[in-house]
Amino acid sequence: MRFGHFDDDNKEYVIETPTTPLPWINYLGSQDFFSLISHTGGGYAFYRDAKMRRLLRYRYNNVPVDAGGRIFSINDQGDVWSPEFFPYKKELDFFETRHGLGYTRITGSRGGLKASVLFYVPLDAHAEVQIVTLTNETDAPKDIRLFSFVEFALWNAEDDQTNYQRNLSLGEVEVDGSSIYHKTEYRERRNHYAVYSVNEPIVGFDTDRDSYLGQQNSWSEAQVVFDGKSRDSIAHGWYPIASHCLNVHLEPGESRDLVFTLAYVEVAEDQKWESPGVVNKDPARTILAQFDTSEKAWEEFSRLQQYWDTLLGSYTVESGDDKLDRMVNIWNQYQCMVTYNMSRSASYFETGIGRGMGFRDSNQDLLGFVHLVPERARQRILDIAATQLPDGSAYHQYQPLTKRGNDAIGSGFNDDPLWLIAGVAAYIKETGDESILDVMVPFDNDDSLAAPLMEHLRRSFDFTLNNLGPHGLPLIGRADWNDCLNLNVLSKEPGESFQTMPNREGGVAESVFIGGMFAAIGPDYAQLARRRKDFGEADRADKAVETMRRAVSESGWDGKWFLRAYDYDGNPVGSNFNAEGKIWIEPQGYCIMGGIGMEDGRAIEALDSVRERLNTPNGSVVLNPAFTHYYPEYGEISTYPPGYKENAGVFCHNNPWIMIAETIVGRPERAWEYYKQIAPAYREDISEVHRLEPYVYAQMIAGKDAARPGEAKNSWLTGTASWNFVAISQYLLGVRPDYDGLIIDPCIGAEVGEYTVRRRIRGADYIVRVAATGASDYRLLVDGVEVEGKLVPYASAGSVVKIDALPRNTEL
Repeated sequence: MRFGHFDDDNKEYVIETPTTPLPWINYLGSQDFFSLISHTGGGYAFYRDAKMRRLLRYRYNNVPVDAGGRIFSINDQGDVWSPEFFPYKKELDFFETRHGLGYTRITGSRGGLKASVLFYVPLDAHAEVQIVTLTNETDAPKDIRLFSFVEFALWNAEDDQTNYQRNLSLGEVEVDGSSIYHKTEYRERRNHYAVYSVNEPIVGFDTDRDSYLGQQNSWSEAQVVFDGKSRDSIAHGWYPIASHCLNVHLEPGESRDLVFTLAYVEVAEDQKWESPGVVNKDPARTILAQFDTSEKAWEEFSRLQQYWDTLLGSYTVESGDDKLDRMVNIWNQYQCMVTYNMSRSASYFETGIGRGMGFRDSNQDLLGFVHLVPERARQRILDIAATQLPDGSAYHQYQPLTKRGNDAIGSGFNDDPLWLIAGVAAYIKETGDESILDVMVPFDNDDSLAAPLMEHLRRSFDFTLNNLGPHGLPLIGRADWNDCLNLNVLSKEPGESFQTMPNREGGVAESVFIGGMFAAIGPDYAQLARRRKDFGEADRADKAVETMRRAVSESGWDGKWFLRAYDYDGNPVGSNFNAEGKIWIEPQGYCIMGGIGMEDGRAIEALDSVRERLNTPNGSVVLNPAFTHYYPEYGEISTYPPGYKENAGVFCHNNPWIMIAETIVGRPERAWEYYKQIAPAYREDISEVHRLEPYVYAQMIAGKDAARPGEAKNSWLTGTASWNFVAISQYLLGVRPDYDGLIIDPCIGAEVGEYTVRRRIRGADYIVRVAATGASDYRLLVDGVEVEGKLVPYASAGSVVKIDALPRNTEL
């Protein structure tokens, strides 16, 4: 069943009921200030770092699950309700939430009053703007009281939820007219505060949560709202909040806008105070003045919409399949931008406390957003590379506020370095900007260790070669892409972290997957060296790649599929000889992407084994058979119940590798079938099973061994977004950037039919018309002239190039 519908013209998903299976959320913000917002107004806001600069409090594992957040309450002559439905859960005559690109609009009607709230983060302000539109739909005047509400976090989100002996004494606020200032810890080391303001006079306010709610009351029993009168409370410690009270008079048919602004404000150290103990409000007033009329607020919203329309114009497809078009043109690219901003730090499944910007994650995310914001991709590459260590290894993550790497979630993941090569190669293919390779970049954020970015890539490449096991395959370290395959960790104590506890010494655990990665990514390193006329280095890299391909072919093949690894003692993992976990998905995709098995038929055999043993209607599972008990020698992966997460769940991140592999071997129907199995728009009709948002990818869908097959978890922040966009845009639809031109190589199912891709790259526009689908070999006409091969050289900026792709057997 569905709980809403897509509105493609407006680039929105329309949720028609407040009672979705789980909160369905959206992200607001595109630069430094970000908000998470659910379809009923839950969530929180932060500046740059979800852990260190959180403005609003959010309680994970709460009951109800999405309680709190931003609450607009209406007291209509004693009838108390909210257009967001929660917390009062009053029956509404109409409810609708529209999640759009960088904004959310929630509308509710009751008793002849329509209330709509538009939430967005402007392009050039560290603020969340909320435009409340009230409309009297009756034939009599209405006098109501409107109450706003947010609860402030005490900045450090982890400390905010743990250090109560300190925090309950800290809270401080100021009230100035219609603006409420949160200044906790501003008296000491902080140079920032938050302000929540409304552009109309208020008749009351509250800044103390207990005064607002009343003794022992819940959110749905807020005493101030039911009394219809604020307490004008000032918080001293305990729980600081911000609530405004406004009288609103509406004639019949009249509409009225009110603009609320939640802003983050930094002040120079020598300008913190306007008088002793009173914060300098001038910077806040400057921000608030940008939205002090509804006209200004709507104009900024219009700018935001134009920004997204322009941004998503770099790659579009027009086909006869609305689901395909909306995923490619709108939601997949939008999710890629969100993962660029958030990495894996802040969602409804990631608290924003434990994880920052991942080294591996951010490089993979770059594959999906580099065509959208190449200049920001460039800076992201330099930030990532600066956290690399001198031996070529890398911190597994860095914090967005400091951009410094740390070991908070472990280190020694031996696939990490290769992803830097993949990210840099994608950037150069998109932009042609090879000058980035000469930029001096520190190792470990130490300027005294700075070297050209190309040297960072060399050390990434050589890290794999310097860490080979007895089969000539890469040592796995703590883990590879699959963080939960911990072959060097032997944990038997509850509570030990598989990611941070010491590895056992002396093991020979090897990763066939990293071998496949090296075979796939190594040629880009060789090509970059060759383009710099470093032919000796290019030849060395080519030979190393061929040696790795031989090692995988000789020691990584199990008879019908590629092995996953060798464990600490040198025993095969992912072999038919294993009782459980006989076959794993990752090497079947990446080894073929690395050109292994193409000449001897093993690629086809491995993909057929995926089909037989791993594929389900909900996507292909990580492994099979699922682990039914704990294997200490395998680590965290066997701690999950069968069918969940890495233990035979459908990990949507690695499914695109199989789609890509199927296009490489020339099987468009399977590639297309696999794409539809996990693409959210194609799962909308089973939303009661899937449960998460039908407009963005989830990290995981429960596998065939699970108690609830098809149920998704961990939406939004996942490499699934970037890899699925790479798979559909570059391999199935077949428009792929290379160093010197676009590769046009479609391989998608026959049911798609004729389609047209419009691609903007390096200042030129390419219109690619694919005449028919279901084939895997096409002839190309460029501006009406047939050309050899699949590469169309880049045209000069301002050019419009028309390309026709016809199945090889088509008559001209």
